[in-house]
Order: sequence, then structure tokens, then C-alpha cells
Amino acid sequence: MTHPFEVNEEIELPASPEEVWEAIATGPGVDSWFMGHTEIEPREGGRGHMTLMGVTAHSTVTAWEPGRRFAYRTDENPDGTFMAFEYIIEGRGGSGTTLRFVHSGFLGDDWEAEYDALSKGDGMYLRKLAAYLEHFSGRTSTSNLFAPGPRVTDADHAFQAIATALGLTGTPAVGDRVKIGVEGLAPEEGVVVFADTPACLGAVTSEALYTFIRGYQEAIYLERHGFSDEADAKKAEAAWQSWFSRSFA
Repeated sequence: MTHPFEVNEEIELPASPEEVWEAIATGPGVDSWFMGHTEIEPREGGRGHMTLMGVTAHSTVTAWEPGRRFAYRTDENPDGTFMAFEYIIEGRGGSGTTLRFVHSGFLGDDWEAEYDALSKGDGMYLRKLAAYLEHFSGRTSTSNLFAPGPRVTDADHAFQAIATALGLTGTPAVGDRVKIGVEGLAPEEGVVVFADTPACLGAVTSEALYTFIRGYQEAIYLERHGFSDEADAKKAEAAWQSWFSRSFA
């Protein structure tokens, strides 16, 4: 049985409508803050493709109004589930942009847990978008890491381990300085840009945007968008997977 849902979000972004459009409606822009790898055919009726962990989801562009409105709908699954996404862009006369976001569709049998994860995750990804536009405007990521970790039922333990990896003590807060370091990788210094523990934490360094997530079914995830050519994606993934194993054995 399918269940309808809708999530509505609004965020103020430190960028022009044109910059926001590039970030939400082009493949390289989306890859710089969202999970997976995205390709978008730039027209209404165009096809979109998002690949994550070897699985590709397909979609159709339902609205293409550059600088104003972008929407798409995923292909319907055999059980009738699908998702639709709409972005409405409104400039603020040179002082930034208001972005309104609507995420709707039909969920499946595990709809309550899925909706809980979506309702938290949508806001988190918009904060990632804001961090990208503020700290890496005009650049697109050159390497992306999406590292799935284990299920961790103890939320406090999960974020204590994450705080330790970032060199933090106490409850993380926006503006806290971090030193992101795990065995096998050079440490990176940066700052916390959003913190909603135990759900998520975001930090930026001079060359990367990091997000730590405790999401659907209490699983831990790490996302890293790198903006230089220095990162070795396979080495980074191996190092973080090793950290998952040591921290949550």
C-alpha cells in the first residue's frame, strides 16, 4: 500500500538566483552538495539520472524555467511509489536568494520511517547547499565520497565518535573549529557550518565540504565533496570505512 507525503522547506541562500540555478539544475552543481552522481538533460521533458552506490534512479524534468523554477519526478516503481521535487527561486534584489522546496510523492510500506528520514534529510541537504554556495561559489566538486557506515542505535555514542574524529569536545556548535583526522589520511582543519545532533553535522575545510549523518534506520553516513584534485577517493573511502569499524565495533 502506498502513502502520500509532502515536505515543504524554505531557506535563504547567500547567492544570486543564477548561482542557485546552476547548483540545483545542472549535474556538476548538484554533485557539489547532494549525494551520488547526477545528470540532467536541460529542458522540460528531459531525462535525469542519479547514481548512488551502483544503483541509478531515473526521472523526468517537469518544469524548466531557468533562474525561477525547476522540478522533476522520478519514474514510478512497480509498487506505485515515486518522488517529485520542486525548487522555486526568488531573488532578493542583490542580497541573496530565497529558495522554496517541495518534496512529495508516495512512499511504501515502511513509510513512517522513510518520512521521518526524508523530513530531516531535506532540511539538512538544503543547509549543505547553503554551505556550498557560501564557501565554494563558482567551483564544482572534483571528487565525491559517500561512505555508508553501520547502524548505531545509541545516538549519543554515534556523535561522540564523530566529535572525536573532528577534534571536538562537548556538543558541536556552528563556528566550532575542527581538525578532521582519521588514520590513513592527512588531517584537515575547518569549521562547523551546521549542527543538528544527533541527526547531522556539517563542516567545511579550505578544500572540502563534509557531512556526517545518522539517518534512515539509524545508519551512519559520511559525505565528502572535494574541490581540489588532490583527494584519492578509494584511499579516503578505505580510511573512513576502517574508522567506522574501529569506532562502532
